[in-house]
Amino acid sequence: MNAATDLRAPSLRRRLACFVYEGVLLFGVLMIAGYLFSSLSQQRHALNNRHGLQVFLFVILGIYFVWFWTHGGQTVAMKAWRIRLVDPAGRPLTQPRAFLRYVLSWLWFVPALLAVWLWATPDTGVIFGALFAGVVVWSMLAWLHPSRQFLHDLLSGTRLIAVDPPR
Repeated sequence: MNAATDLRAPSLRRRLACFVYEGVLLFGVLMIAGYLFSSLSQQRHALNNRHGLQVFLFVILGIYFVWFWTHGGQTVAMKAWRIRLVDPAGRPLTQPRAFLRYVLSWLWFVPALLAVWLWATPDTGVIFGALFAGVVVWSMLAWLHPSRQFLHDLLSGTRLIAVDPPR
C-alpha cells in the first residue's frame, strides 16, 4: 500500500456513526464519574456544586480521550468503526496534540450552546434542536476540505484515517 491509501479519511457517514456510538459508550463513563463525584463531594441535590461536576466531567472526558488517542489512536468506538487518529504524517499523537484536539473538539457544541444561551430559553427541545443543527452544520464543513477532515482536526494538526479490517 502507498502512503496516500494508508491515510485516506473514512466516510462522513462512518465518522458520524462512530460519533453516535461514542456517545452511547460515554454515557456509562459519565454516569460512573458523576456517581463518584456526588459520593466524594457529598452532593445531596443535583444543582448543588453543578459547576464542579461539569469541570470534573470535562477532566474525565479529557483523560479518556487523550489516553486512548495517545495509546493506539483509537477509542473503543473508533476500534469498532475502524477509524484511527494520527498526526498529518500518519504517526501516533503526542499528549499535547491529543489534548489540543480534545479542547478544540468542543467546537462541535459551542456555537449551538452559545446560541441557546443568547436566546435564553430553558426549553429542552430547543436546546437539543440547536445541538443537533450545530453538529450537522459542523460535520458538513468537512466537505469543504479536500481530504474531508473536520475543522478541529485541521486546527490541531490531526487527521482521522480509515483502518482496513484484518485479513
